[in-house]
Amino acid sequence: MNTGEGSMAQTAARSWHAVEIVLDEAAGEAAQYALMEAGALGTEAREESSGLVRVVGYFETPPEREAIDSALRNALHIYALPASAMRETIFTEVAHRDWLAEWKRSWQPVAVGRRLVIAPPWSEVNEGPGQLTIRIEPGMAFGTGTHETTRLCLAAIESHFRGGSFLDVGTGTGILAIATAKLSPEARIEACDTDAAAVEIARKNACLNQVAERIEFRVGTVDNGTASATCVCANLTADVIIKLLPALLSATCGRLILSGMLDAQSHGVQSRLRELGASGCEVMREGEWVAMIA
Repeated sequence: MNTGEGSMAQTAARSWHAVEIVLDEAAGEAAQYALMEAGALGTEAREESSGLVRVVGYFETPPEREAIDSALRNALHIYALPASAMRETIFTEVAHRDWLAEWKRSWQPVAVGRRLVIAPPWSEVNEGPGQLTIRIEPGMAFGTGTHETTRLCLAAIESHFRGGSFLDVGTGTGILAIATAKLSPEARIEACDTDAAAVEIARKNACLNQVAERIEFRVGTVDNGTASATCVCANLTADVIIKLLPALLSATCGRLILSGMLDAQSHGVQSRLRELGASGCEVMREGEWVAMIA
């Protein structure tokens, strides 16, 4: 099984392409989100003077300026930040760096909830009693366990899912489906994503965790023809969630877990849930991010 060392070692010898964004410190997280959405394989943030931050995203191929600008505008909108937060965008080519060694230094195992530990394939984890380790290969799909929304979803699944069937909408790396497979070995699990590349990454991560035969991955999304599940989880963005809510609720015969939204965006989602007849909405928060269980 490829643990990432082969592919990353091959790309390490090539030049990489960097997008450097100088912006207000409060917009640093939005810039990192935008760069990952635009296809960056990794990002880093460096503090500048006078309340500014420099966020750098690294790409295998030269990124298109239009795609970067569009991702940044969308991210600033999601984070409710003004366009004036942006100061400068610089496109450069960077020389060889040992990316694999840097990944190993920077990405350490993350404990989530009571039982879960998210770790890269190369790290050593000393599991405590009852702990479950999920190995996730770093790649272009969203969901390595380090973002607040992923952690919120994992905690909600651990707290509320007691078996039956599970549907992961927008699976990314497959982390939520894989965690569910480990927490509930008898559950029927389906995971979908509109990005075919993400689905392939998710399948590889499921193989890495030896649960591939227990998860049905497919390219697509939820619609009125989707089979219902005891628990449906959608870690998307607020605007996408609101658009999909009728289909998500139709596919839910138990609990619906929603995340990917900021606290400031949660009221619109809650209002739409009430309009559609959902009840008993529980809200979980981590920093400025929110998850809802309806």
